[in-house]
Amino acid sequence: MSKRDYYEVLGVSKGSSADEIKKAYRQKAKELHPDRNKDNPNSEAQFKEANEAYEVLKDAEKKAAYDRFGHAAFEGGMGGGRPGGGFHGQGDFASAFSDVFDDLFGDIMGGRRGGGGRRAVRGSDLRYNLRISLEDAFTGMQKTVQVPTAVSCATCNGSGAEGGTEPTTCPTCSGMGKVRASQGFFTVEKTCPTCSGLGQIIQNPCKSCKGAGRVEKDRSLSVNIPAGVETGTRIRLAGEGEAGLRGGPSGDLYIFIEVAEHPLFQRDGNVLFCRVPVSMTSAAIGGDIEVPTIEGGRSRVKIPAGSQSGRQMRLRGKGMPSLRGGGAGDMLIELAVETPVNLTARQKELLHEFEKLSEENNPESSGFLKKMKSFWESMKS
Repeated sequence: MSKRDYYEVLGVSKGSSADEIKKAYRQKAKELHPDRNKDNPNSEAQFKEANEAYEVLKDAEKKAAYDRFGHAAFEGGMGGGRPGGGFHGQGDFASAFSDVFDDLFGDIMGGRRGGGGRRAVRGSDLRYNLRISLEDAFTGMQKTVQVPTAVSCATCNGSGAEGGTEPTTCPTCSGMGKVRASQGFFTVEKTCPTCSGLGQIIQNPCKSCKGAGRVEKDRSLSVNIPAGVETGTRIRLAGEGEAGLRGGPSGDLYIFIEVAEHPLFQRDGNVLFCRVPVSMTSAAIGGDIEVPTIEGGRSRVKIPAGSQSGRQMRLRGKGMPSLRGGGAGDMLIELAVETPVNLTARQKELLHEFEKLSEENNPESSGFLKKMKSFWESMKS
């Protein structure tokens, strides 16, 4: 039975780049692996065929020979390798699949496989919840926070080893931090059990940090809170998180802002709302009132005669500043017409008299009464 064209096996064209060939083989290896195709009796043969094709096409010299002579390039002493004859055991497969394995698992536990050297581990990111007032969110501020975190050990300079000594290369993994084991067709990398993936072991741990290379400590940090922040705003301080292990880079610190509720103002984005109670008489005849503004000032607002509860008036530019520029929002004044309570006898007498004189001054009440009468009449009929 004649062999299929290697490009056809991988589903690529003759002019495909090395990256395209590698990507195609990677996909084929996943699709055709026997463990995934137990119901397909041909999967193992197809898997071996894809491996054989990639073994040739991934190598520039072998690929050039194949492009010129085809399968004959590797038969009858033409040279250029020995993929002919199909799958030749795990040695050939491991050679072909190692490139794909690096892509899939090379970043686990401290970077890609390679030579020895110290396996530095990046420190964890930290979160700090900061509660501020609405006034502080309006103006912005500089805030000093105390952050409990892990910092690099000053005694051993982050190495984890007692002064005068150095960590030694792990004998189990030879400094790679990982060990390999064959499982069927796959070569699996696992974290080294001896050094926990660090690539080194410490014979004489630092007494201050117990070999970790870092110690717990509270740090004072100055945080710039920009004007316009709101609840949920996240501020990132690069490199201010937990110190890394064995001299690794520090993580980041994230400041999460929570803006406290205000007794006078409610906020929606950069718009402020202020509910202002007004007397019944002021709402009826109109007048001027003073309202507070978030910067601590005052603004005079004219109430039109006959204003009802819920009426809103806009003060432009008196809201919150935009976090990303573009000016400030507005403030909306909402009127709450207040009904008087604890009336004296004289006040009640005057209100009864006023009610008799103002039957034509309540259009909404008159309209409702007409609708109510119409409803009752329709029910009777």
